[in-house]
Amino acid sequence: MTKQERIEKMKEDLHRMMAEERKLYAEGNEAGPVKYIAGVDEVGRGPLAGPVVTAAVILPEDFSLLGVNDSKKISEKRRDELFEQIKETAVCYSIGIRDNHDIDRINILEATKEAMTEAVRGLEIRPDHLLIDALTLKDVDIPQTGIVKGDANSVSIAAASILAKVTRDRMMVDYHETYPDYSFDKNKGYGTKAHYEGLDRAGASPIHRMSFLVKYFEGKKNTR
Repeated sequence: MTKQERIEKMKEDLHRMMAEERKLYAEGNEAGPVKYIAGVDEVGRGPLAGPVVTAAVILPEDFSLLGVNDSKKISEKRRDELFEQIKETAVCYSIGIRDNHDIDRINILEATKEAMTEAVRGLEIRPDHLLIDALTLKDVDIPQTGIVKGDANSVSIAAASILAKVTRDRMMVDYHETYPDYSFDKNKGYGTKAHYEGLDRAGASPIHRMSFLVKYFEGKKNTR
């Protein structure tokens, strides 16, 4: 694929991923006209350690930044570039975080919803509508739409996913400096071989989700 073909493909993707936004701008929602749409997404529901991080972002109606997509489909270098570009382009954005203790206390789904709610409430401008990746926030009195695989189908959600992922990845790299046994700089808290080897060698760290490690430690106990 030539450079021009890649650009055309990204333009097509952007047009496709703005379909829900265009509809809301044109038709409004049950509450009336829609001027500000916030995309909301999370990163970090699956890891064994670290926080769940969410982002809410309001993009301008004429948003035209190419390459914004599901953060998992973009290289780390490109994510870092888009992270800065999205922050510069956005009307406003906000980050929500719940740590491993919150996750252990109320479970990962509820912690994710709390972090999303925090991110939405942290926006400098109240959005008229929320686009969320496959969840509903009952504690937020703003009309909202849950979109399955939203980070691949809505540019607002995709932008939020990039903000959340880069924020969380950088947090995990910082945690690696304090807890070097688990290769957090490489696995970001997910259950890789190096991570499990670190658990075998050093036990759990203060940022591990103990509710996620119950079966692991039970298995270790049963093999003794």
